[in-house]
Amino acid sequence: MSPMPAVRGTLTPDRPLADLTWLRVGGPADWLFQPADAEDLAGFLAALPVDVPVFPMGVGSNLIVRDGGIRGVVIRLGRAFNAITVQGARVTAGAAALDAHVARRAAEAGVDLTFLRTIPGAVGGAVRMNAGCYGRYVADVFVSARAVTREGRIVTLGPGDLGFRYRQTDLPEGWVLIEATFEGPPGDPAALEAAMEDQIAKRDASQPTRERSAGSTFRNPAGFSSTGRADDSHELKAWTVIDAAGMRGARRGGAQMSEKHSNFLINAGGASAADLEGLGEEVRKRVFQNAGIQLEWEIMRVGEPAPDNE
Repeated sequence: MSPMPAVRGTLTPDRPLADLTWLRVGGPADWLFQPADAEDLAGFLAALPVDVPVFPMGVGSNLIVRDGGIRGVVIRLGRAFNAITVQGARVTAGAAALDAHVARRAAEAGVDLTFLRTIPGAVGGAVRMNAGCYGRYVADVFVSARAVTREGRIVTLGPGDLGFRYRQTDLPEGWVLIEATFEGPPGDPAALEAAMEDQIAKRDASQPTRERSAGSTFRNPAGFSSTGRADDSHELKAWTVIDAAGMRGARRGGAQMSEKHSNFLINAGGASAADLEGLGEEVRKRVFQNAGIQLEWEIMRVGEPAPDNE
């Protein structure tokens, strides 16, 4: 391993990552860095040898870490990055703030960011992936973000810098988002709270929220505009083509496509990352054979396979 720069935060070698992901799988990172604050992060990245890969990791809600782990440094932001403030219609949140907490805090202040309530994960991942639901996306409410570059500079990014698209942005590799500002329409706090409660009830009725999953496994095979909005005239749901291919409830080892919602890949007990990713690839293969549609992963898969799976 390369020698690491001195830090004020916590720097841990050979840190297993399974307990940091919702699917509870994954091998170790060479290093896990939990910075004390933005300056600690910037100083670390500035001093880190340029050949050491960097992977920013949120709460692991939309992630499969492969069984061999991640080479390089995984950066995970903590309490120093989870503050939420509201000024008028603008809500500023640290990248580690949970999407649900941001939605609730905004609603209390009469700002409608309710679509964030049912999105699993934290603000950094939501911005990076242009998260959305109920016809609204981060791109619709995004004002600006602050990030630390791989070289250790703290920069401010506007919408044009990120190039929002359906479930993706142009954030450069190794850059770490540390804060984002959103602006939402006004709303009555009680009405916004009621709307969020309704969203939660609908989600719990249709999705396996009590299982170990990572949210939607595949992107909907639809047409989307450059702004990240769905083109409803071409919308097709991933679960419908998965069902048509006979893969609802399909299993591989401890991995399963949920019986409740077939676009949810779950750890039904004792699954490895190889089980989960292998089942997902089998679903993609069967859907292509059945419908000629190439499903795209929505879950990010990172790291290396275990040596015996190579």
